[in-house]
Amino acid sequence: MATITGTDIQAMVRHWLNTPAGTYLGSDYGSNLNDLLQQPLASGMADGVIAKMHADIPILRSLPDGSVNIYSLQKSPDRLDFVIEVAGQTIDVQGG
Repeated sequence: MATITGTDIQAMVRHWLNTPAGTYLGSDYGSNLNDLLQQPLASGMADGVIAKMHADIPILRSLPDGSVNIYSLQKSPDRLDFVIEVAGQTIDVQGG
């Protein structure tokens, strides 16, 4: 019997983050995280990214509500980095 580990889920999320949306022929699978740049925090776009992540990576739907989060960190006046948290494990994403 195969078991999916937290490391496997992190690898799935990393693959999704590194795949621009729409690059698989006939599928919109992939990340649109860069769409969050230059958007107001209250725009709700982060919720849309999380919803797309749930749609593209079905295993995430089996996790409890609130298990997938996106945070942003201002690194300098012209640099914003994102952090994806999945079930308490963080995945750093370098922004623009």
